[in-house]
Amino acid sequence: MADTTTGDELRDRPLGELVKQLASETSTLVRQELDLAKVEMTEKGKKARAGAGLIGGATVLALAALGAFTAFAILALAVVLPGWAAALIVTGVYAALAGVLALRGRDRIRETGGPVPAETKRTIEEDLQWARTQSRSETR
Repeated sequence: MADTTTGDELRDRPLGELVKQLASETSTLVRQELDLAKVEMTEKGKKARAGAGLIGGATVLALAALGAFTAFAILALAVVLPGWAAALIVTGVYAALAGVLALRGRDRIRETGGPVPAETKRTIEEDLQWARTQSRSETR
């Protein structure tokens, strides 16, 4: 919605009409920025869901396997080690696996770049810079 009105044409228009045009263009700009923010946040949400899914999957997997495999591993190691040592070794292995899965999930969430819609922020900054430039040129 680029306006090709020159400075002289703007000076010839009544103040009320200029204010009305400014309000309309400002309203349009705000709506466009909000639409851009919605799209960007939706994309970030999809990426974050994938990371959260990995963390959730890691938790479910750890809990499901924990009971059955823990008993098996401890009993198998108890054949050659004391029971307490066998239990300690199995616990350490589980902790390491859970840590790896959690780190991978965290990395996926970090790929979203944080909750701020960067593209919207950039375009708002450009709009503000343009408005400052226009206000300076009007005062000359």
